[in-house]
Amino acid sequence: MKYHIYSPYRVCPIGAHIDHQHGIVTGFAINKGIDLWFTPNDTGKVFIESENFFGTAQFDVTDATRLKDNTWGDYAKGAKYALKKRFKLKYGFNAKLKGSLPIGGLSSSAAVLVAYVMAFAKSNGIELTPMETVKIASEAEREYIGLDNGILDHACIVLGKKDNLLFLDCENNKYRTIRRNDNMPDFEIGIFFSGLTRSLRHSDYNLRVNECKTAAWNMLAYSNMPLKPLEQTYLRDIPYKTFEATKHMMPQRFAQRAEHFYSEYRRVRKGVTAWESGNLPLFGKLCYQSCESSINNYECGSQELITIYEIMKSLDGIYGGRFSGAGFKGACIAIVDPKEKENIKRELSKRYLEIFPEYEQTFSIDFVKSDDGARFIDT
Repeated sequence: MKYHIYSPYRVCPIGAHIDHQHGIVTGFAINKGIDLWFTPNDTGKVFIESENFFGTAQFDVTDATRLKDNTWGDYAKGAKYALKKRFKLKYGFNAKLKGSLPIGGLSSSAAVLVAYVMAFAKSNGIELTPMETVKIASEAEREYIGLDNGILDHACIVLGKKDNLLFLDCENNKYRTIRRNDNMPDFEIGIFFSGLTRSLRHSDYNLRVNECKTAAWNMLAYSNMPLKPLEQTYLRDIPYKTFEATKHMMPQRFAQRAEHFYSEYRRVRKGVTAWESGNLPLFGKLCYQSCESSINNYECGSQELITIYEIMKSLDGIYGGRFSGAGFKGACIAIVDPKEKENIKRELSKRYLEIFPEYEQTFSIDFVKSDDGARFIDT
């Protein structure tokens, strides 16, 4: 029997770069993403073709998981690796993979991992709860792919609901989906792709994670508090008053990373309240503030992304926005008034390409809406 999985991309309006420190975050699944068509087989063989990447991925689920090949097929092997830690896998599948929108800043890797986890589970008769799918996909990305991320991306992709904002506590994995207030004005989500692609494994993403943990370690040491192994140390465990008392004692870069965490934590709280009350202008303003902190405290953002962000702030019809994903290359997202889409597209394209004409063939603007999370599609 042939199956079809749709795994959406995600955007995070507020809650940037704090999931890996057990912070609180918000997110939407969107109506663009990954489609995976697959047919289980009883040979144990996995064969995957992609419409977006060259070559094929082939391996056997019964074999020991080998080292990465540094190809797009590693994500299927990562899903297999994380599942095999919990279950016996016997059946493989033949599959075709297709993604929509340019890759960069929308967590396409997490969407692919979620789809593969669901496909392996279906092929082998394994029943997973939504949060189990989140954890397994996240573990595959951390332990096999090598990206020290939290669960934000995978949670948005699996738990997202149309017209709802996901509010997730990454310390205890508690979450709720908050329906859009009836008094909120219409909006869509702008995806402004810089034209510059990137791989998180080759950015400063993992370095920033370690800087956050080092900041937490410094605070514990300066306060004469017991130290834990660095991998078990999170900024969420350190009270803000401890940061206030110790921030002048640590190197500036570590203090800045911690400042981003604590200020972003507060922004998420305010953002959820704004969303619940239907105050979209305040919600958008907090998105802008998140990006300012990402630039000045977290110190991410390529010149291309910063240029898009600066143009966004000057355009009518944009409530707010920020870098999407890790924020080193990729895309910016924005909460926009649908009536202003054409003007936004025209002005942003004109002004950006005047500065970066080399991206004329790869720069793109799309407008999307929130959507339900990863699911099987009737065929």
